[in-house]
Order: sequence, then structure tokens, then C-alpha cells
Amino acid sequence: MRLAHVHPDAATGLGAAGLCMVVAGLLVAAAYGTGAARLRRRGDAWTRRRDASFAAGVLAITWAAGGPTQGGSFTRHMAEHLLAGMAGPLLIALARPLTLALRALPAGPARRGLLALAHSRPVSRLIFPPLAALLDVGGLCLLYRTRLFAATEHSALLHAVVHAHVVAAGLLFAFAVCQLDPLRRRWSPAVRGGTLLAAGAVHAVLAKTLYSSPPPGTAFTAGDLHSAARLMYYGGDVDEVGLAVVLGIGWYTARERRDPHVAAARRPPALPPRSGT
Repeated sequence: MRLAHVHPDAATGLGAAGLCMVVAGLLVAAAYGTGAARLRRRGDAWTRRRDASFAAGVLAITWAAGGPTQGGSFTRHMAEHLLAGMAGPLLIALARPLTLALRALPAGPARRGLLALAHSRPVSRLIFPPLAALLDVGGLCLLYRTRLFAATEHSALLHAVVHAHVVAAGLLFAFAVCQLDPLRRRWSPAVRGGTLLAAGAVHAVLAKTLYSSPPPGTAFTAGDLHSAARLMYYGGDVDEVGLAVVLGIGWYTARERRDPHVAAARRPPALPPRSGT
């Protein structure tokens, strides 16, 4: 049996929060689809793979938010954590939503305002990879190694706040590592790669600690605890490999653009001069 119990009004509150997340997800997906369609109507290239990536990312986050996690198994909670905080944010980052918005918006105050916000100092500091990793993985350590997780079982509002932090921190980390959208400062692959390795190591250690002991204030069964810890460990590896692949491809393509020898090798050979008749 679990030490933490569900507050009598928790299910209703969580249902309302989940419904709000589903509606918000539908609106965000519709806005992205509208922007992509606008680009295609005027002849701009925008691959449908990005549409699918964004839709899958929003679906992962909304599905994780819509389920009744309070009182459920720890394995289910961990699956929702991986979807909302890791897989969903990575898929959204791959879809380049900021790039789409800047290209789809007409020239005017809205476009200038969005670009100013994206290039502002607060946003630039939040996208600093080590800080984004601290907010992401550090928040998970606080959630699972203190009584915070048990407290979320008693309050639907606290549960919603924690879930929102997981999603926001996951998005920040994915955008900071991938850096596919136009940002004020582009950090080097060494900084982003080193941050990814460090964050992955902390995430793996946290999963191992959960294998041996549940979050304070809870008493999950050993089978449920072990299953959740394994899911966190190996699921985190999959997401981190995906981030590393995006980082590596970005580094390689940027190197090709900078290296004149590589660019010359990719150009088609010149035709030989015609001989005089």
C-alpha cells in the first residue's frame, strides 16, 4: 500500500487541468498547422515532417497531462514524465516553431515583438545550456528525492504546477541543446554536448536511486518501483541519443558551410573547354 493518499477533490481538479491542457494543445497544433499552410500557399518550402513532428510532440504532452496520475502506478507516472518532459519537447524542437512563426507572421509589430522576445536577455539566459539542464534535471531531483512528489498526491493544483514545470524545463533543455531556431546567441557544440552528457549522467543516477528507494513519503510496490526506474533509465537514454544526433548533424552541416574545401568538393566538376574547330 502507498503512504500517500489521494485528496477527495483531486480527481475533479486534475480532470479540469487535463481538459485545459488538451484544449491548449489543440489550439497550439492548429496555430502551427495554419502557419505551415500559409507558407506553402505562397510557395515557401516547409516539410510536412516538421508538421508531423510538432503534432506528435503536442500529442505526447497533452496525453501525459490528460491522464489521472494521482493515485496511479509509479510506472505510469514515469511514462508520462518521459513523454511530457523529454520526448514531446524534443519533437517540438525538431519542428522549429519559432522559425515558422517568424516566417508566417507578416512584417509588423507582432513579428518584431516576437523576434525581440526571442532575442531578449531573459530568454537568452534561460536558453543557456547549463542553466536549462539545472532547471530540467535539478527539478527532477527535487521532485523525486524530497517529499514534493508525495505532496502532489494531495493537491491537484500542486500537481498541475509541477507538471507545467516539467514541460517548460524539458522544452528549454531541448531548445538549448538543439538550437535549430534563430536565437540571440548560439552556444558551441562543445558546451551543448558537455551539458547533455552531464545531464544524462545525473538523470541515470537518479533513475538508479529510484530503483532502490521510492520518493520520500510514498510506498510503491517493489515491482512497480523497479519497472518505473528501468523505464526512466532506458527511456532517458533514448531521448538523449536523439538530442545527440540532432546536435551532431547540426555541427556537421555548420562545418560544411564554413569549410571552403568541403564546399568546393561538393560542387559539380566544371565541364572541359571546347576545342576549336
